[in-house]
Amino acid sequence: MTTLVFVHGTGVRQAAYEQTFRIVEGFVTKQRPDITVVPCCWGEQFGSKLNAQGVSIPLYDATLALDQGEEEEQEIILWQQLYQNPLYELGLLSLQPSANADSNPFGEQRGDQLHDQLLALTPTGELQANLQAAGIAEGFDQARRHVTGSDVYQDVLNQVSDSDSDCYDTIARAIIAQAMFDCQQNSQNPIILPNPELRDQLVKSLSDALGKEEDLGLGDWLKQPLSLLASPATALVRSKRGAITEANTPTPGDIILYQSRGQQIRDFIQKTIEDAEPPVVILAHSLGGIACVDLLVTQPMAQVTLLITVGSQAPFLYEINALYSLEFGQPLPDFFPEWLNIYDLRDFLSYIGANLFPNKVQDVLVDSKQPFPQAHSAYWTNPATWKAIIPRLP
Repeated sequence: MTTLVFVHGTGVRQAAYEQTFRIVEGFVTKQRPDITVVPCCWGEQFGSKLNAQGVSIPLYDATLALDQGEEEEQEIILWQQLYQNPLYELGLLSLQPSANADSNPFGEQRGDQLHDQLLALTPTGELQANLQAAGIAEGFDQARRHVTGSDVYQDVLNQVSDSDSDCYDTIARAIIAQAMFDCQQNSQNPIILPNPELRDQLVKSLSDALGKEEDLGLGDWLKQPLSLLASPATALVRSKRGAITEANTPTPGDIILYQSRGQQIRDFIQKTIEDAEPPVVILAHSLGGIACVDLLVTQPMAQVTLLITVGSQAPFLYEINALYSLEFGQPLPDFFPEWLNIYDLRDFLSYIGANLFPNKVQDVLVDSKQPFPQAHSAYWTNPATWKAIIPRLP
C-alpha cells in the first residue's frame, strides 16, 4: 500500500499544519482511498524560535513612546522618501502658501537671488571636502542641474521670502539625495550611502554655502505629512517590535536555521520515511521541498519512488550554488527518484527545475488565481494541483 508523506514548508507549526494536512488527506483519500497519508511536521520540534525569550531584541518587554525622539524619527522617514524621490520635499514645500505675495513684482525676487547663488556656486573649502569624502563630488553638477530644472524647484523659488529659511535645507537635501540616487542608478556605491552623519553634514555645508543663517529644524509644514507616513510604519514597528518579531520569526527564521543547522530537519524527515510502508511518495512544500531534495541527493532511499515539490525554491538554490547537497554543475545522482515539480507564475517563491535537470524533473504549471503571497499557499485547494498529482501516484 502506497504511503504519501506530507512535508510542510517554512514558518508552519502544529496547529496550521493540522489544518493543511486535513485538506491534503481529504483530496488524496477521496480519489485514492488505498493510499495512507502520513504527517511530517518538523516545524514544531525543530523550527526556529526565540530560545532566550527575545533578550536579543532591544526593549522586547517595553512599549516605546511614539513621541520618543520624534524629530529624529521624522528625519529618518523624510530620507526614506528622498532616497526614492529626491524631489519629494521640494514638492511638499511647493504646495505651501506663498510668503512673498506682497513683495515688489518688478524687483528682483529672493528666489531669483537664491537661484543665482546656487548656479554660481563652486564647491570649495568644507563643502568640497565633504563632497569628496562622500564620494559624490563628480556627480554634484549633474544633480544640481536635475533639481534646478524641475518644475517643483521653480515653484519653490516663486514663493521664497527673505525670512524663509526652510528652502535652504530643502534644496540642499534634494541635491544631495539626487546625487546619491544617480550613483545608485549607475551601480555605484559611494561612502555616503550608509553614512547618515556624513550625509547630514554635507547638507549643512551646502545650506551654509547658499547663505542659510539659522537652523530651525524641520518646518511644521513638513512634520505633518511625515508623521502620517511614520504612523503606520516606523512608529508602529518600534512600539511593537517584540510582538512583531515573535510573530514573524518562524518564516524567515526557519530558512536561516535550515541553512545553518538543517541536518536535524533532514533526519526527522528521513525517520518519518523509514517508518512508512513502501512505496513512499513525498509531497513537500516550499522549504520542505528543499530539505527533501537535499535528503534524497545525499541519502539513497529506495522506498521513495516519487518526490513531489510544490512552490519549491530548490532549483533556484541550485542555480545560485546555494543548495546544501549539490554544487551547481553537478547532476542529480542516479538513485534520485522521479521528481514532479508544481509551480504557479503568481507564486514568486516557486521555481522550475527541468531546464537545470533535463529528463529528471517534470515541471507542471498551475494557476491559483491568487495574488502573491497568497499564491504560495493556495496549491492545496486548487484542483489543478491534484490533477497533476493523483495520476502519478503508484
